[in-house]
Amino acid sequence: MAELDTLDVVVLGAVLVGTAAYFTKGKLWAVPKDPYANAFGAAGAGAKAGRTRNFIEKMEESGKNCIIFYGSQTGTAEDYASRLAKEGKSRFGLETMVADLEEYDFDNMDTVPEDKIVMFVLATYGEGEPTDNAVEFYEFVTGEDATFSESNEPALGNLNYVAFGLGNNTYEHYNSMVRNVDKALTKFGAHRIGDAGEGDDGAGTMEEDFLAWKDPMWAALAEKMGLEEREAVYEPTFGITERPELTSDSPEVYLGEPNKAHLQGTAKGPFNAQNPFIANIAETRELFNAKDRNCIHMEVDISGSNLSYQTGDHIAIWPTNAGDEVDRALDIFGLTDRRADVVSVKPLEPTAKVPFPTPTTYDAIFRYHLEIGAPVSRQFVATLAAFAPNDEAKAEMTRLGSDKDYFHSQTNNKFYNITSFLSSVSKGAKWTVPFSALIEGITKLQPRYYSISSSSLVQPKKIAITAVVESQALPGRKEPFRGVATNYIYALKQKQNEDANPTAYGLTYELAGPREKYTGIQVPVHVRHSNFKLPSDPGRPVIMIGPGTGVAPFRAFVQERAKQAQDGADVGKTILFFGSRNSKEDFLYEPEWAEYKKILGDKFELITAFSRETSKKVYVQHRLKEHATEINELLSKKAFFYVCGDAARMAREVNAVLAQIIAEGRGITEAKGEEVVKGMRAANQYQEDVWS
Repeated sequence: MAELDTLDVVVLGAVLVGTAAYFTKGKLWAVPKDPYANAFGAAGAGAKAGRTRNFIEKMEESGKNCIIFYGSQTGTAEDYASRLAKEGKSRFGLETMVADLEEYDFDNMDTVPEDKIVMFVLATYGEGEPTDNAVEFYEFVTGEDATFSESNEPALGNLNYVAFGLGNNTYEHYNSMVRNVDKALTKFGAHRIGDAGEGDDGAGTMEEDFLAWKDPMWAALAEKMGLEEREAVYEPTFGITERPELTSDSPEVYLGEPNKAHLQGTAKGPFNAQNPFIANIAETRELFNAKDRNCIHMEVDISGSNLSYQTGDHIAIWPTNAGDEVDRALDIFGLTDRRADVVSVKPLEPTAKVPFPTPTTYDAIFRYHLEIGAPVSRQFVATLAAFAPNDEAKAEMTRLGSDKDYFHSQTNNKFYNITSFLSSVSKGAKWTVPFSALIEGITKLQPRYYSISSSSLVQPKKIAITAVVESQALPGRKEPFRGVATNYIYALKQKQNEDANPTAYGLTYELAGPREKYTGIQVPVHVRHSNFKLPSDPGRPVIMIGPGTGVAPFRAFVQERAKQAQDGADVGKTILFFGSRNSKEDFLYEPEWAEYKKILGDKFELITAFSRETSKKVYVQHRLKEHATEINELLSKKAFFYVCGDAARMAREVNAVLAQIIAEGRGITEAKGEEVVKGMRAANQYQEDVWS
């Protein structure tokens, strides 16, 4: 056969390319884009390449005159920022946008036009630290990198701002984030409108603190900026579109997957707060010996991931809502028969973000994405009054939403979530609420963080968790309050140990995950690094106070010190104060302490306080006082002091007792003793891992 000349080859090649293009059109190229798609990226929600980091430019482009920045660790600050944006638009006609602090730069804050409003909603994390997404902003504004300088012409004299902080008064550096940012901005000449608000999670008043702050703030803002209040009318932030051409079996439909990579089965690291690792559960066991209470020890296998942890870190568990709660939510909103219907959710203005990937189903939204078990918010009650099923319910909702004292008289100690609350008010009548209002008003289901109770030196690829299953009887209600994540963990434990039914107290969970992809016993997780750490020198003495599950990180600490001793290190004195109700029922890890004692000998001392075994209740702070001489001696040797557990009472009392011990041992006043404790905190010699 004669060889093809050059022209023949070119023509043949062109024909082949054209043929291939014809048959692959719409498959490999010119693929029609889903007009409703909101596909989340492989490691996060809606990240867009090339997005501007100039927030002033972004405001100008989108026609906004008010931007609300949030620094959030658990989602509450983000929720408050969204609520401010919604209210600013509906009441005053402001063109608002909500913004994540880490997505923008701030070196041009001195050029913000005077007719723009900048709001900051800032949570304080741990011992006075910024939240993860606010670190760069905080360092820029309060550090030496700020390009603004104090002069006769204030660098930020053009900036009109509003500030609200979220904190916990059980920590020494209460609301330091908002306080320090407010101080820095005013130093540079910025004008704060209204007071810098402070919410207190430690006192349990966060929501009411926010509501009490915002009304005078809006009044001050309206006066300063010449805003006119109008009758607030609900305007949806999101458009909901039915997708009858899709079903829950369609491969592009999200059924609870957090992003596109998980949907397509290609998820890989980095695994983080936007992208969990689906980890195998290696082991679960019961730690309590009680009929009516449970505490689960769970070992999570992170092999096959790029996850790592250090002793003292936290692990995040991504829970799902109980099936019973999902059913109740679908029922009260009249969506039971439509639970499998596919919908797409699109923002109706360019700066809004849909908090979950779509297209998806109503069932998946309630099961995986909305915090339907959270306590009901008075502000959300006021919003929903307009959609009450009858005049009686509307009147009651209006009163509940506007009268703080009445609201609390009707809700205190009842742990109402949105479903149980609405059902109670309407006496079971169904509610027809715009679905956008539910997405806006119910916070996003958040991962739960647990102190890791294993040593990374001993088991680098297995993370231990210690969790009491939360259950509380409620007056006047048949069903007790059940914690979302701990009951999910309990259900996983039941499934793994082949109990009769893999349900937690009758609560049903989709333990196999979206599309039953969680083969075996698996759970979505990520790791959050912590500053709660053993001293780098194993020879330094340590004193640990950890009642109840507060003992979790100290199991890890003692486990690590035992390993260091076995490896030949000279380990310093290690004292653990542990407390619980009863030595026969809830003495956590009792057999293990004896094993560590064999390894560490006199270097390890366990001091217990069982509150229900004596006529007078004895707690860890009492035991600490009893051992004042030894504690003072160890502190003189620069011992590290650790507290983990309840912040509201235990941690405060331990702090006070330690100050007394120091004062008495050193012959100084108690006030001076308190100053010494503050100095220990500042030097990281006194560390806390506490919760409200």
